[in-house]
Amino acid sequence: MIISKTPFRISFFGGGTDFPLWYNEHGGTVLSTSIDKYCYLSCRYLPPFFDNKYRVVYSDIELTKSVSEIKHPVVRACLDYFDFKDRGVEVIHCADLPARTGIGSSSSFTVGLINALHALNGIHSSKEDLAKAAIYVEQNLLRESVGSQDQMAVACGGLNQISFSADSISVSPVEISEIRKLELESSLILLYTGVSRYSTEIAQAHIQNIPKKESELRLMAQMVDEAKKILTSSAPISEFGRLLHESWMIKSKLTQKVSTNLVDEIYKVALGLGADGGKLLGAGGGGFILLSARPEIHTRIHLVLSQYLHVPFRFESEGTSLLT
Repeated sequence: MIISKTPFRISFFGGGTDFPLWYNEHGGTVLSTSIDKYCYLSCRYLPPFFDNKYRVVYSDIELTKSVSEIKHPVVRACLDYFDFKDRGVEVIHCADLPARTGIGSSSSFTVGLINALHALNGIHSSKEDLAKAAIYVEQNLLRESVGSQDQMAVACGGLNQISFSADSISVSPVEISEIRKLELESSLILLYTGVSRYSTEIAQAHIQNIPKKESELRLMAQMVDEAKKILTSSAPISEFGRLLHESWMIKSKLTQKVSTNLVDEIYKVALGLGADGGKLLGAGGGGFILLSARPEIHTRIHLVLSQYLHVPFRFESEGTSLLT
């Protein structure tokens, strides 16, 4: 049995510039980090004693005799594309955080599944190659309206600037001291709104608006370099939070589907309590809200917004890995 462990991610700046429709012409860049919350996938060849040939366990349990009968789109596409049609396979999924909440869970699943299937076949792939394979599966085989940042972020792990062009995708670690990293971590609060959503409709709306939002997307890309300068300097970490606020104000105008009344109210309350800034993670519509605030006011924010689950986290740097 092969077990893969793939982190989820938090995207800080540049989201929206990682869609091929944008970066193939203009280039794109994001600043993100992987976190210590994970997607686990176990894969094994099934013994030939069962009526079914494939067993897939997630929020549903599927027992099928052929790959084409599998309902889970990523599992079906990967087993077909990586040629697991002749030998029975079992795939079991579990995770630390719920799906469809803006923390890159879909791409963590795809990257982790490809990592496990490659290992099952005795194939060693670099983390960059795993990410690119996941991008191909999601964008080309499944035709999903997704960008290209999540796959790279969760495969490679760490606090990174990820850059996109028509010819290449590259990952550059942001070099900061452990003290500075802890300062950044200590300023952040992750709250779950309790709302999960499918991001496809929101992403499609964003893609349709790309030709009309060139100035906004250029500004969001520029903020990646501004954020890096803050992190690699001795500037107060509150400046990072205020830049998050500026970016969120721009992103929330890209399409009306990005934010909701609930999100706006939570964010307004947090700012009123002294938060420097924040954003809704992922495409929008629900999921997790990230807030940036001085550590001394975190308790006040938790008390006032106690109806929303607080999820403590740390940054991680390993990316997708195998547990054997």
